[in-house]
Amino acid sequence: PVKGLPKAIKYLGSVEESVELSKENGISEIFSALPSSQLQMVKRLMKQADNNLIRFRLVPDLSAFMDKNVLIDYYGALPILSHRREPLEVKSNEVLKHIFDYTFAAFTTLFILSWLIPIIAIAIKLDSRGPVFFRQLRSGKDNKPFFCLKFRSMHVNEASERVQATRGDKRITRVGAFLRKTSLDELPQFLNVLMGDMSIVGPRPHMLKHTEDYSLVVYDFMVRHFAAPGITGWAQIKGMRGET
Repeated sequence: PVKGLPKAIKYLGSVEESVELSKENGISEIFSALPSSQLQMVKRLMKQADNNLIRFRLVPDLSAFMDKNVLIDYYGALPILSHRREPLEVKSNEVLKHIFDYTFAAFTTLFILSWLIPIIAIAIKLDSRGPVFFRQLRSGKDNKPFFCLKFRSMHVNEASERVQATRGDKRITRVGAFLRKTSLDELPQFLNVLMGDMSIVGPRPHMLKHTEDYSLVVYDFMVRHFAAPGITGWAQIKGMRGET
């Protein structure tokens, strides 16, 4: 029993343990009503929640947050602050994006991939031994792994699951070099869109090892996994392609 706590309320642990307890119990949102005097703890818990893909909501002590760029939502009459805008939390936006994804992917698969896949498959088979497609576990929405599809552009090798391709990589085949230069190697990912693993536009999915590594050194890196990964994204349209 905890002093001052009604018996009807189940005590799970301390505030410091809240993120870990939420993760263990499958809780997807945390509501914090901590006072402004606990601001450093709030910031620490907020970062822990982001790293574990748990949405962190603030029941505001407005005196502490009025100078921040925050969003105010209402659950009934109770104001709730969010420290990040997520357009796809609006259901209409989510539905429109799904419709666009499936329509565009279905059109591309039916009218382009249906004849292009056999041509590329023959070229890959004539150039080197191995399968036509390369399947690799990558980080998806909510950091759930999925098999990302690509045309195989390398000789079959044991390092493909952990070592990213680099400029002049000896593992890349002749056909593979052309596929990579033209981005044709990414076309099978339209099938990933139809399977619900990816979107047309979104953050590019990383190998599981890279997700683990970058999450330790890049601030807010895990936040990208709130959205479905995309065939193309912000980095690609800005010309940042190739090595990370």
